[in-house]
Amino acid sequence: MSESALADQECEACTSEDDPLEPEEYADYRAEIRDDVWTVVDDHHLEGTYAFEDFRDALEFTYEVGELAEEEWHHPDIGLEWGEVTIEMWTHKIDGLHKTDFVMAARMDRIYEEYEPDADA
Repeated sequence: MSESALADQECEACTSEDDPLEPEEYADYRAEIRDDVWTVVDDHHLEGTYAFEDFRDALEFTYEVGELAEEEWHHPDIGLEWGEVTIEMWTHKIDGLHKTDFVMAARMDRIYEEYEPDADA
C-alpha cells in the first residue's frame, strides 16, 4: 500500500460546536485508509482489525498506536489478543466522526506496514 497523503496531515482538534462528518464529507478520507482493515459503523465510528503472525508483533503494534494516541491526544479503544489488534475510534467531543479519526487511521495503517504478515509466506 502506498503512503497516504492523509497520514501526513495534522490531527486538528475540533470543538464541541463542530458537527460529525456526514458520509459524503468523509468519503474521500475513507478512500485513503485500508478497506481490508477499517469499517465505518453507523456513520458514527471507525472499527479496524489488524492481523499479526504472533502476539509479540501485535503487542509492539499496540504500543506504537498508544504512543501515537498520546502524541496526538486522540485515544482509540484498543483490543489486543494473540494475532489480532482491534481499534474503535471516534471523536467523543462531537460523538461522531471527524477528519482526525481518519488521519489517525491512516497513520495506524502506515505503522502496520512494518508488521503486516507476508501474504506469500
